Amino acid sequence: MASLSIKSKSVSISIIILLDFTILSSSYMLVHHLQKNDHNNHHHSHPILQANNSQCSLFMGSWVHDDSYPLYQGSSCPVIDPDFNCQMYGRPDSDYLKYRWKPANCELPRFNGLEFLERMKGKTVMFVGDSLGRNQWESLICLTWSGAPRVATQVVRGYPLSTFKFLDYDVTMSYYKAQYLVDIDSDGGQRVLKLEDISENSRAWTAADVLSFNTGHWWSHTGNTQGWDVMESGGSLYRDMDRMVAMETAVRTWARWVDSNIDTTKTRVFFQSFSPTHYNPSEWSGGAITTTKNCYGEREPVSASVFSAVYPDEMKVVDAVLREMQTPVYLLDITTLSAMRKDAHPSIYSGDTSTGQKSNPNGIPDCTHWCLPGLPDTWNQLFYTALFF
Repeated sequence: MASLSIKSKSVSISIIILLDFTILSSSYMLVHHLQKNDHNNHHHSHPILQANNSQCSLFMGSWVHDDSYPLYQGSSCPVIDPDFNCQMYGRPDSDYLKYRWKPANCELPRFNGLEFLERMKGKTVMFVGDSLGRNQWESLICLTWSGAPRVATQVVRGYPLSTFKFLDYDVTMSYYKAQYLVDIDSDGGQRVLKLEDISENSRAWTAADVLSFNTGHWWSHTGNTQGWDVMESGGSLYRDMDRMVAMETAVRTWARWVDSNIDTTKTRVFFQSFSPTHYNPSEWSGGAITTTKNCYGEREPVSASVFSAVYPDEMKVVDAVLREMQTPVYLLDITTLSAMRKDAHPSIYSGDTSTGQKSNPNGIPDCTHWCLPGLPDTWNQLFYTALFF
């Protein structure tokens, strides 16, 4: 680190065979961590188990083609941003909407919007993190709205906080943008990423009944997409440092805040694992020669072939920190199941016309975010299961 010395689909597509050993072992560790936390947290119980099976691995299983999906229509949901509204912005295929996640040895309960509202009456759910959190927040609103379309609602879009309220049930769903979790301050015209300070952001989180955090993607950004000018750690400012070291410092700051401020008898805490991207076709082609350059044109999940992606460094950081926390945090491990969904990204079918995506689809499609309806609905089905079953 260089210091400036300045102070201050119909086929069940299995994802559990022929997977890279690193992914399997890492996923095992994360599920083990999740089960450990379940043991310690009285809020958690098992999802619906199949007969003659005694163990459910929520995050290992298969994608099954299911014509009863999607769970809602994008045209009927009032909050989907153009970034995620693939059908509205010209996506010609729809098979990607017809997949249901089938965990090993158990079935997920189908999301029920009215039940969600009844169980969450008078409470606030808040997603904190980057735009993948916004992706999930909008999905949860759409899922709930589809089950209760006549309920009075109110939406307030803002920065960093946006809220959607189901007024008849006094249920609030919020999204707070904090891509690094920790604070960013302005000092002398510079944006200072304060790796050991979370006091400003956390003020907005204290009254939430359910908190779901995520971070990861922004830590690797450089140049014009970098969200800071200098980092502050240990009282000094740095032009740059090892990004995973910086991320770990920030996540540990978050962990200290959770351990010091969260009463688990009143507040549930989730951490959503790293959401994978699909820019490198070698990760799903098994080494086969392909003309594919990214997620553009992909129309089905990864088949049962070699998947060579390594487990993200960002999740190694999060897993290490969660293991040391006193507060039980439910790790919503969506990484591996999402990695199979190369078909589920907006690609060129978003409302972003400024980057010339449609004129150059192999150049700069969006292979980071996810279409709505789509994959984040499964994230929320898992979230719903963890909350109530």
